[in-house]
Amino acid sequence: MNVEIPPLLRDSATRLGAGAPYALKVVARRLADDPDLGRPSELPGILTVTIDGDPFEDCPDLAIGYIREPDRIEIRYVSPISFAETDADTQGQEQEQEQKRDQDQERPADPAADAVTVREVADAWRRITGRLKHHAPDSYAALHAGAGPAALAALEDDLGIRIPVELRVLWRLTAGDHGANGWGCLPGNRALMTLDAVAAAYRLKMNTQADQDTLDADRPEDERITVWKPTWIPVVALGPADSTSGLYLDAATGYLGSWSRYNEAPGEELDTLVTYLEEAADMLEAPALATRDKPGLIEGALVWLSSIDPAREDRWQPLTG
Repeated sequence: MNVEIPPLLRDSATRLGAGAPYALKVVARRLADDPDLGRPSELPGILTVTIDGDPFEDCPDLAIGYIREPDRIEIRYVSPISFAETDADTQGQEQEQEQKRDQDQERPADPAADAVTVREVADAWRRITGRLKHHAPDSYAALHAGAGPAALAALEDDLGIRIPVELRVLWRLTAGDHGANGWGCLPGNRALMTLDAVAAAYRLKMNTQADQDTLDADRPEDERITVWKPTWIPVVALGPADSTSGLYLDAATGYLGSWSRYNEAPGEELDTLVTYLEEAADMLEAPALATRDKPGLIEGALVWLSSIDPAREDRWQPLTG
């Protein structure tokens, strides 16, 4: 069985520790001999193998996700994981939590559609990071490693809702962006939020809505103000160090919307996370055809023209195909 490891995943493994790339190769050889080695993961269509990092120098315990096809295997992600998470008792607890969150989730489950979504998000993000690595190494280096299952489960417990599959797979690949020279890598120089920032922004907005509900208690229902809904999950911030506004993903509908700390009326973006990432990838791969924003470079950082400081415009060079 042919096992494919995309070059970007080799780079991701290097970030996790000097021994991680070798551990990844060891798993690939094992998968070539035993394609059914993995077990179903929380991502539809993805099987996961866990590996103890102790035998490898400078390597954490790893979760490695892959897709099995009739004639090949493609490894899709590698992320750190606590080996203790895989014992039987913990698996049973996680399954109970998954069932409860599934019952609370408003969007109906569709395993086939979810499997397609996993591939679409992974492919779009691979295209984005591929361009960053080739043209904007500072921005590429600013991306965080992917989050493990325990971190995502903890965030779900904190938020009290199930994280949609498209957001789950994105965070498995990259759990935030601390920016290059103050610029995030997404259009408008926005940044993918870290999990801690997501939790903090969600709590802030839910508290604001609770205060608003108190003010609205005696008002007619059609006059009450919605600042935040429990199904809205903050995803993208205005900048790496600026969480005054950004984009949320509505777990109930699958659409993005805009949010602001100043409680301005939320705005619907009419984009799904998949279409948002695909358009960003399209603009990076074909800058001349970009319409919403124009990607460019300042030294080794990706900088989108719409949000550039005018004082730095003379240093900005448009990205070419």
